[in-house]
Amino acid sequence: MKTWVLVGLLAVALAACGGSDRREARSNDSDLDGVRGFLNRAFDRDDAGSAGGGLCGDGDLQGEVVGTVPGRIPACGIDNAIRLQSVAGVELSQGALMTCETAKALKTWVNSGVRPAVGRRGGGVARLQVAAHYVCRTRNHQPGAKISEHGRGKAIDISAIHLEDGSEISVLDDWGRGKNGKALRQMHKAACGPFGTVLGPESDRWHKDHFHFDVARYGSGSYCR
Repeated sequence: MKTWVLVGLLAVALAACGGSDRREARSNDSDLDGVRGFLNRAFDRDDAGSAGGGLCGDGDLQGEVVGTVPGRIPACGIDNAIRLQSVAGVELSQGALMTCETAKALKTWVNSGVRPAVGRRGGGVARLQVAAHYVCRTRNHQPGAKISEHGRGKAIDISAIHLEDGSEISVLDDWGRGKNGKALRQMHKAACGPFGTVLGPESDRWHKDHFHFDVARYGSGSYCR
């Protein structure tokens, strides 16, 4: 809602309180309190707001609305940022700054990739280990490279899946090894589609210990390595 509309509503409410009769004044005060409450709720919301009890209009996305995150260089920053704390009932190891698009892609991955791959092992999925989220930097920290999708709030890195019994499935320790390695490959494959870029231990030397996911889109389809 535009600020000028909200200000206009407040002006109308204030004008209604001009009567001299005490009974009328009490009634007007009650009406004004209602308008004040509406305005407070409206100013607290934005496009990433908590409609339906969650972020981005999705009750499965829990955390807080952050708003604009300015970048230290022009190519970085996030409009309507959120800080995601849990997704589809799965906690994040730290609050992660991102866009709503990124959060919704992560939810799809949790439901279609992580949970099916883990099943009932260890009591099920409890938490995602976040290795990185928003940071204003170049790709792989290389001088002169393009700005990473991390610098736009469109990426998240996951290094492990923690289970309810305290055990974990680690990208660094379990990739290519036994049942956990098979589960990680299943998760990696399932991320291709919800995310536009999916990088893992076999992509390059910078991703030996984590999955990189971002929502950049390409004409040729998702880039998954």
